Amino acid sequence: MEKINNVTQFIFLGLSQNPEVEEVCFVVFSFFYTVIILGNLLIILIVSQGNLFKSPMYFFLNYLSFVDICHSSVTAPKMIVDLLAKNKTISYVGCMLQLFGVHFFGCTESFILTVMAYDRYVAICKPLHYMTIMDWERCNKMLLGTWVGGFLHSIIQVALVVQLPFCGPNEIDHYFCDVHPVLKLACTDTYIVGVVVTANSGTIALGSFVILLISYTIILVSLRKQSAEGRRKALYTCCSHIAVVIMFFGPCTFMYMRPDTTFSEDKMVAIFYTIITPMLNPLIYTLRNAEVKKAMKRLWFRKVFLEANGK
Repeated sequence: MEKINNVTQFIFLGLSQNPEVEEVCFVVFSFFYTVIILGNLLIILIVSQGNLFKSPMYFFLNYLSFVDICHSSVTAPKMIVDLLAKNKTISYVGCMLQLFGVHFFGCTESFILTVMAYDRYVAICKPLHYMTIMDWERCNKMLLGTWVGGFLHSIIQVALVVQLPFCGPNEIDHYFCDVHPVLKLACTDTYIVGVVVTANSGTIALGSFVILLISYTIILVSLRKQSAEGRRKALYTCCSHIAVVIMFFGPCTFMYMRPDTTFSEDKMVAIFYTIITPMLNPLIYTLRNAEVKKAMKRLWFRKVFLEANGK
């Protein structure tokens, strides 16, 4: 069948059609996005300048913060601007790029969280072999694997969508371009594409989630053999990771582990993994992590000392 594509742009229906609600949302999400950028940049600064980069856990945390900035930046700025715009439009090419970015950084983040769980498993269950297993060569290979995995996943998603014909309507009932809302606009049967999309995204979301649950279950069981102090420190770190995992994978599993359908709740659910989780990650890792707080204090005292000496 010849591909007919009369659509050059899409129109977002956005979070709400009520101007007063949109104005409130503009203020709220502008604040949220500012916190995302500043909070995650602070984590990157603390890890890189606070002598924590040598630890595999903080090595991956540094890149998690970077991915959080990128992931939220794919959707949040456009959504914030659209909240005050009369015409919430995006070009066809822009839509495909946004779809690619959402899945690329989202999938990469899920893989980084999985790698961080493996790092904690080795640190707690095999402490004597930790530095041997988690050497720099392996850490770099795992990090490269998260980026390659994210790229392959997202390029498959985009390839499935771009080959579809779009001849109208062009209104997307969402605040960004995602696979399921876009598939609804295609001028052809998308059942097979929907199945492949669900299998692709669903396998990654559910697979990573199951691996993470198994990893942390093994870790929590193994803590019974630790000393009281060791158990406290391990729980302190793992609770932070578990909180992030639940906030990120819960909404993702709801969105992508189902057939090609859309619900009115999808926009609210998507806010969790595109905005709320990237915003809360820095708070969780700084407020609940003793090493990060120590590094933050060292940086602060160094800044005060330099200012006091006129440097």
